[in-house]
Amino acid sequence: MRAQPMGRLGRVDRRSWLGKLRDAVDMLMKHSPSRFAILIFAALIVLFTVLFSLPIASADRQITPLHDAVFTAVSVICVTGLATVDMATHWSPFGNVLVFIGVNIGGVGVLTLASILGLVISRRLGLRAKLIAASDSNPSRIHVGPVSERQAVRLGEVGGLLATVAISALVIEVTIAIGMIPSMLAAGYDAWHSFWYSFYYSAMAFTNTGFSPNPGGLEPLVGDYWFQSLLMLGVFLGSLGFPVIFALARAWRQPRRWSVHVKLTLATTSILFVAGAAMFLLLEYGNPKTYGQLDAGPTVFQSFFMSMMTRSGGFSTINMHDLNGSSLLVSDMLMFIGGGSASTAGGIKVTTLAVLFLAAFAEARGAPSMEAFGRRIPRDMLRLSVSVVLWGATIVAVSSIAILQITKQPFDYVLFDVISAFATCGLSTGLTAELPPEGVYVMALTMFMGRVGTVTLAAALAASQRRQLFKRPEERPIVG
Repeated sequence: MRAQPMGRLGRVDRRSWLGKLRDAVDMLMKHSPSRFAILIFAALIVLFTVLFSLPIASADRQITPLHDAVFTAVSVICVTGLATVDMATHWSPFGNVLVFIGVNIGGVGVLTLASILGLVISRRLGLRAKLIAASDSNPSRIHVGPVSERQAVRLGEVGGLLATVAISALVIEVTIAIGMIPSMLAAGYDAWHSFWYSFYYSAMAFTNTGFSPNPGGLEPLVGDYWFQSLLMLGVFLGSLGFPVIFALARAWRQPRRWSVHVKLTLATTSILFVAGAAMFLLLEYGNPKTYGQLDAGPTVFQSFFMSMMTRSGGFSTINMHDLNGSSLLVSDMLMFIGGGSASTAGGIKVTTLAVLFLAAFAEARGAPSMEAFGRRIPRDMLRLSVSVVLWGATIVAVSSIAILQITKQPFDYVLFDVISAFATCGLSTGLTAELPPEGVYVMALTMFMGRVGTVTLAAALAASQRRQLFKRPEERPIVG
């Protein structure tokens, strides 16, 4: 037998190894796309936990305690914004770069991220990878497979969606960062810090994270309404969802071509934005610790700023523990709802809320089906929406009970921080930073489950889906 050169043998072995890796990835994706996505997300959290634990990642060159490293890794990859350490002073330049890179990776989305990694490994975007990415724009595909109704993104357009994810994130973050630089210079920062802080804040706004790189956070910029407007713009665009951005980029001048998902997302987001601002204005205008000392104009502006940030933004110009109890409850509701599907925001998503209200409205009218914008919405979407809300409420309830037992803190503060963790919002009453290690792990798990998504998690836990070829006799229980 003719001997083969060592270089050629090495190439053969490398190709064989890559082939086995691609086969293993394809098998896992075929068996359970949702489990593959969760596995990728968990692997990223483990990787960043190790990196944040390195002495080079901390400003004092000491090893960060494990519970703080784990929590920071989860908060970064899940684009939450909660922290158990001072993000502005604890991390070294290397640690801050890790935070910046991590939030951009996490902001892509768990399923879309899994699709891109599958594309890189397989060197092609196959049908399975397309199905995974399509599921990020419509979670019902995980549950019942491809559906026939109109979607924000069709299966054949997933390649364009992935390109839109990368391009839109880059363009939006760079544009907002450039607009922020003059504000940073006016606040007294030198050129380098103004450049770095602007890009950092821009990334945190678009990914709906809420970390601040400078000591004092937004305090030096509390009167800069241009800077705060850019923050709101970044949070708004990030919370819309990549499928909506994709649809608007294709036909922004032709609203008639927008799908029901796009219209529901825009309509519900706008209603919640205005309603939330009105509630904060009504409840806080007389509170001397928050807006009571402001004039009418700044009070209105800060009410809109608060309404946007409680939807998943995570930035604040006031201390959350100074809010009235009624305002904390309104914040809980807005955080629990969150932003759009397949977005950098968390929560149960605005379309879930819209479907529930459409179902209630159809039931009140006695209509046989839900309708919106001249289209019929199948009842499968109602079952899915109810499942999302119940899973979310269960996660919040269990986590709240655990944190209450661990800390013995007031219920309204505990509920606020737990919902903020579940909805990956990032606002805090100060409770999270004071948690003992066991409480830190509970909150980290809450963030992970909230970011992965209740539908994806439920699909991953289901080993298989039963096909029932018969129907049992129908009987109606008493409801209500």
